[in-house]
Amino acid sequence: MLTNDRIGGLLLLAFSVAYGLLTFDIPLLPFQAQAAFTARTMPEALSVLGIVLSLTMIIKPSSNARPDVAGFLWGRGAIICLVMVIYGLTVRPGGFLISTSLFLMAGILILGERRWWLVLIASVPVVVFFWVLMTQLLGVFIEPWPVFLRG
Repeated sequence: MLTNDRIGGLLLLAFSVAYGLLTFDIPLLPFQAQAAFTARTMPEALSVLGIVLSLTMIIKPSSNARPDVAGFLWGRGAIICLVMVIYGLTVRPGGFLISTSLFLMAGILILGERRWWLVLIASVPVVVFFWVLMTQLLGVFIEPWPVFLRG
């Protein structure tokens, strides 16, 4: 029987297969051909995961029980989505370190944490560590500072 869950699974399967096929269009440098982790690795893994999950949705027995969403904090979810959009628009002009730190702090505050010292140590060191990891160890350039502070 074709239920809404199975239709969703079929749509997810079509998307995941198409996404997986498009990963072959991602160009690789000659020295990356035999590397264990390349620009294609994560998209390929996401495609396989999507295919597995969509097949699970198609094959599993369906239930008529409606999901219980009472008590979900939809307002907080919408605000976090809005903050994500603002972050996406400000990360380039605002620089990675400042924009990402503010984004994480805002997210933590929206989720209900009120201890400022905890908000600061849960966001700033993580952002600095990730920036150092990406720029120094992996060689990916990420602009750290806002446009007006660049030399």
